[in-house]
Amino acid sequence: MKPPDSVRLTIVPLTLPVANRAVSEWHRHHAPIPGGFAWFSVGAVTEEGRIVAVAIAGRPTNRNNDDRQTLEVLRVASDGTPNACSAVLGACGRAGRAMGARRVITYTLDSESGASLRAAGWVKEASGIKSWWTHKGARTPAVDRPHMKQTKARWALNIRDAVPVIPFGSDAVETEAQASATVPLFEQAQP
Repeated sequence: MKPPDSVRLTIVPLTLPVANRAVSEWHRHHAPIPGGFAWFSVGAVTEEGRIVAVAIAGRPTNRNNDDRQTLEVLRVASDGTPNACSAVLGACGRAGRAMGARRVITYTLDSESGASLRAAGWVKEASGIKSWWTHKGARTPAVDRPHMKQTKARWALNIRDAVPVIPFGSDAVETEAQASATVPLFEQAQP
């Protein structure tokens, strides 16, 4: 039986500008996502049509996780409606499965509980991770923000085992070493 104070939520696709407005308003420490990083955005909507949570997913920000089979949830934000974050995290997992992803990952601050992630079936893979934007040699040093000094936890929703990637126009199956050394097609077009 549903508790009397619970809200019925429906998952809907959102445009990036709409999701980013919600992130600007609700997220405790992150800014909106630039357009090139996001692949899709979803929202949890009440029966009245009010957006109460958003999630933005795309290519992993850390190149060590970018194996062309991993999707990263880059932002999750809500107005505090119960279960809304779990709803959009679960939707990102289902979308990742539908897209053929091997796994879906996201990060929280170690100081955050991860209750919404656990409720959506995610598992904590690692903790104590330092921000890779702040280490010496970062390609683009980030604007110094207090949360960047805090350690993070990586959460994952493992969907399937990795599969070999066959490059476009090739009959040979890449080994894992070849796959990590190959530049993906969408990176080759950059000047």
